[in-house]
Amino acid sequence: MVAKINIGNSLYGALSYNGQKVNEGEGKLLATHKVFDTGDGKLDIARCMEDFKRYMPEQVRCENPIAHISLNPHPDDKPNDAELMNMAQEYLEKLGYGNQPYVVFKHEDIDRHHLHIVTLNVDEKGKKLNDSYLHRRSKRATNALEKKYGLHPSGNSRQRLEQGVLRKVDVSVGDVKRQVGNVLKALSENYRFQSLGEYRALLSLYNITVEEARGEVHGRQYRGFVYSATDDAGTKTGNPLKASRFGKHAGYEAFDKWCAASRTEIKEKELTGRTKAVILATLRQASGKDELVRLLKSKGIDIVLRETDTGRIYGATFIDHNTGCVLNGSRMGKELSANALQEWVIAAGSPIPTGIGTTAPQQHTEEQEPFVPFTRQDHESGEDSVTGGMFDLSVASGTDPEEEAFRRKMQRKKKKKKGRGI
Repeated sequence: MVAKINIGNSLYGALSYNGQKVNEGEGKLLATHKVFDTGDGKLDIARCMEDFKRYMPEQVRCENPIAHISLNPHPDDKPNDAELMNMAQEYLEKLGYGNQPYVVFKHEDIDRHHLHIVTLNVDEKGKKLNDSYLHRRSKRATNALEKKYGLHPSGNSRQRLEQGVLRKVDVSVGDVKRQVGNVLKALSENYRFQSLGEYRALLSLYNITVEEARGEVHGRQYRGFVYSATDDAGTKTGNPLKASRFGKHAGYEAFDKWCAASRTEIKEKELTGRTKAVILATLRQASGKDELVRLLKSKGIDIVLRETDTGRIYGATFIDHNTGCVLNGSRMGKELSANALQEWVIAAGSPIPTGIGTTAPQQHTEEQEPFVPFTRQDHESGEDSVTGGMFDLSVASGTDPEEEAFRRKMQRKKKKKKGRGI
């Protein structure tokens, strides 16, 4: 069981997100404590807000008084609703939230049914609850629940991948939307990335790609994401899926916020250093590209290379499943930039075929990606609108400077050759 704890200040945001799932038939209201329950399986958000606020003074001494927790059993675990409710209550008791007002929701919108809990992070005097070693205590609590209820052990991010929590999208299986949704949800909870290019590299491991769409409707600017399933060669298959079909966690606004949060966390926790050290040590050990890919994978790191149609590397992204970080090579220094890797491959005498660990040669640049139009009806209905969702960003902010420089250099060469021909 994997727990994710978010501490924030928007009670309405947490309740409305979960309440919408329940009221639209994509979730259940499993339990409440010190909060009114209508008994009809629906959530009265306004009444719920009033009950929570009775336990929270007007002058709250804590900047972030709301705790929004998700509990995620392994996909192969199938506990019933009564067991899930007991797990949530026991988990809260172990963390010191047992006497707080709370609401427990079960989400059923993806194959991996999971729990969401909304509670208060402050006592009735507005003082913050003890949060010392909170994540460590949370891990001990989930370990205890796994043993008591016979659940699969969660392990670390790499172990969860090996256990099949995340699987490649397979169009032949059907229900592509659900498959893509499962991956997007898991990635948004477990990985840190700082650009659209890094996010796209991460998605490519699971046969998904994302493109940005932006435009203007009646003077209003919008940006959005469109996801597509791909085959193992990176070719799009099936119909594109707008981000709004997966919820806010898959749209632009959430992506933008996640990039900013990831940037801060990676810097503060100095997460880049560990990944860089492992890659440099592996480069000294490997005798060629294929061995480099294999050795890195054995250490929990995937590498995604972007190449021209002549096989020259112009971009490299490393996905460290141990730390949950996705990093362009150039972020870790010139010695891991695309040019440095290209020189290393040549020196090692290794061919650069496309295949495992690489993306297929690109026949067009980012600027030539097809624009996906949105009608006024789509935009206003909200059903498929790409605005306001969690994961939509502009191509400019997701571009690797080194890749852009290489692309411009290649364009200049083509123009010179064309001029000489004339």
